[in-house]
Amino acid sequence: MSRVERLDGADTVTHRRVLAIAVPMTLAYLSTPILGIVDTTVIGRLGSASLLGGIAVGAIIFNVLFTSFNFLRSGTTGLTAQALGANDRLEIRACLYRALLIAVVSGVALIVLAGPFLATGLAFMNASPAVNAATSEYFMIRILSSPFALANYAILGWFIGLGRAGTGLALQVLLNGLNIALNIWFVMGLGWGIAGVAWGTALGEAITAMVGLWLAYRQMGPGQRPAISAILDKVRFLKLLALNGDIMIRSFSLVFAFAYFASRGAEQGDVILGANAVLMNFFLAASFFLDGFATAAEQLAGKTIGARRPQAFRTAVSLTLLWGFCLAGFASAVFWFTGPLAINLMTTNEEVRATAHVFLIWAALTPLSGVLAFQFDGVFIGATWSNDMRNMMLIALAAFLASVHLLMPALGNHGLWAALHVFLLTRGITLMLRYPVRLRAFSEKVGAGLTTGKRDENI
Repeated sequence: MSRVERLDGADTVTHRRVLAIAVPMTLAYLSTPILGIVDTTVIGRLGSASLLGGIAVGAIIFNVLFTSFNFLRSGTTGLTAQALGANDRLEIRACLYRALLIAVVSGVALIVLAGPFLATGLAFMNASPAVNAATSEYFMIRILSSPFALANYAILGWFIGLGRAGTGLALQVLLNGLNIALNIWFVMGLGWGIAGVAWGTALGEAITAMVGLWLAYRQMGPGQRPAISAILDKVRFLKLLALNGDIMIRSFSLVFAFAYFASRGAEQGDVILGANAVLMNFFLAASFFLDGFATAAEQLAGKTIGARRPQAFRTAVSLTLLWGFCLAGFASAVFWFTGPLAINLMTTNEEVRATAHVFLIWAALTPLSGVLAFQFDGVFIGATWSNDMRNMMLIALAAFLASVHLLMPALGNHGLWAALHVFLLTRGITLMLRYPVRLRAFSEKVGAGLTTGKRDENI
């Protein structure tokens, strides 16, 4: 039986607790791009450009589909952490069951609708017939793993909500490790081609889901199970679905902003496009580290909200922001001083190299511009203040688009990068300005005794 940490004061949220969540989750997030590199390398060894294109297009289609279900990870984290803070054993269990139910039903629906989704994706990508054939083969096999893939989102979110970041790391390493091993075996060993990558990914998702469910069963231990009526509670379900809508809008707005950045870079020619693509790798690298501390903010904010401890909540926000800024400053310094070498390693084209060096300062500063957005995203997800997160994202997107149109005519690519910083800063600053309003309302509710603090030491 797992023991739940008491929250009797602000000092229960410590630097050590922040790092205990952030470090494992950072390592977990870093394991994901390794999988993409291995898949590309394995298929690339077959010497077929159409197969590489098929993997790339298939991955894009799945990214779009699964982005719609990000709430199964982040929403489950926030709701589970709140139940943990309130020491509500039945609701902690119900959070997982509820998320798994949505995952399985949604996964089956994706399989049933696989044909239309594939046709829409291929029409949008407008690739060659050979790439379309490879994508179709990959997609129709991998789509079979949808219930398991979405279940893994729910299981990971549940463990993070409990503060079990080490378990989350283990599951992510297992998932990506299985995918890498199976993909190499099926493609290089058995000669299955692109189907081997699809089957390797599908089996990796299925095995990881089974292991995750076993670990969740062990985590729960013996004890009362929530009734079906509690799992299907209308209010709880509507809250989770509302989180889904808000997080979906936020996620697609983010995807659109970066796609628009890339398209406006492409309008300036292949050299600018290539230079921007190289430089965006710096921001992507920083995001893996900042995401780790954002995850810590999700869990700690949710737990302290559930425990009805405003001071502990403030401490959680302060400490995760402090660590976020320290990491962002360190990353910016590393990018600035090592950037020229990294650029030269990523491309051999001299024009792209020279152009990337000119715009390096903009890429090096992205961690500092983005840290507030990352950290407050975590805070607002953990507190389930998702409507504010959605609204601030839409404001930031509008500011970004306006900045692009105002700055690019005069400043060219410098203006495009400046607009990206406007986007990141606007997201963070608007959330920061909204935070005191939400905190005051939370504190007033606790002070007025409108919420209860029933607690229990066990899950």
